[in-house]
Amino acid sequence: MTSGTEQDRARPMRADARRNYERLLVQARKAFAEHGTGASLEDVARAAGVGIGTLYRHFPNRYALMSAVFEDAVSDLLDRARALLDAPQPCSALVTWLRGIITHASEYRGLSRALMSASQDASSALSRCSDPMREAGQALLSRAQESGAVRHDVSISDLLQLTNAIALAAEETPSDPDLADRLLRLTLRGITAP
Repeated sequence: MTSGTEQDRARPMRADARRNYERLLVQARKAFAEHGTGASLEDVARAAGVGIGTLYRHFPNRYALMSAVFEDAVSDLLDRARALLDAPQPCSALVTWLRGIITHASEYRGLSRALMSASQDASSALSRCSDPMREAGQALLSRAQESGAVRHDVSISDLLQLTNAIALAAEETPSDPDLADRLLRLTLRGITAP
């Protein structure tokens, strides 16, 4: 989930490059939290005390920067999925994990839209986040399907798109704080086995 070329990842960063990288991540987190994922990359670089060329050397595009910024949250969601694999109620475990995704996606304006578009583009830097998420979700979904709680024609790709769509709807309707939970419950009615 890091950025840069394969060759760059293979060799360790110089100390000054590592400091620049870390400052860029700190400033990007702040900018994305305040202004959404469409925040100005020039402003991020300026706030980190580097030029835009340095930002692009570390992060070739916006999605690469987003992938690095959200790496910790994705890691937490993956850990949570692994822990939920042993839950006694597989369907509840799946729902708990999906709620976690919605919560994460709604923390940054524009993230759910970016994740929805990245799911269709395997070359996107965000696919480095979405591929492990899809695998973790598939394990939870398979378990819920094997228990008979979820229909067998439900795919993890559809579920992830739905959760991102729910997060996007909630983002666009901040006056209704219960919207995401209501939409998730409606989704669950559609996927549960009769």
